[in-house]
Amino acid sequence: MKTEQRRSDAEWIRSIVDDHAGDLTRFAASIVGDMESARDVVQDVFIRLWKEPREQIQDHIRPWLFRVCRNRALDLRRKGGRMRSLTEAETAQTAVDAPGPGTLAERKDSHSHILHLLDALPENQREVVRLKFQNGMSYKEIATVTDLSVTNVGYLLHTAIQTLRTRAIAVGE
Repeated sequence: MKTEQRRSDAEWIRSIVDDHAGDLTRFAASIVGDMESARDVVQDVFIRLWKEPREQIQDHIRPWLFRVCRNRALDLRRKGGRMRSLTEAETAQTAVDAPGPGTLAERKDSHSHILHLLDALPENQREVVRLKFQNGMSYKEIATVTDLSVTNVGYLLHTAIQTLRTRAIAVGE
């Protein structure tokens, strides 16, 4: 029975890694600023997942993963000092289901401009925008990950979107 449980747990974790590694890596990279450190953070997240009792986290696994990832990435950034922005190539490299080369070429200018506008936002707004739009999280999940209230998450998203629209219009987008 114990062998069956271990096999079941291993399959469960393998499916979580398959489903979330790309999103977690992108999220960690947006905090620590480089892909190698982001991969280390994500590896730490999955090691911690292995150690956690499955029954305590399986009902809220996605927010749990992102919260652990965020905390580990912030710890690493505090220890490592300054953060740098990811280049467009590094961001595209982390995509799980990347579009074909033709589509990438068409989106290149727009993508670069959006990243530039996003980088100009305050860090807390950048973080909630990425969690919402890159990772498809609900306000409640974002609140759980960031330790903010749902209302504050909504305010930060609203403010960020308004700022992005204003800046995009100002440059003729």
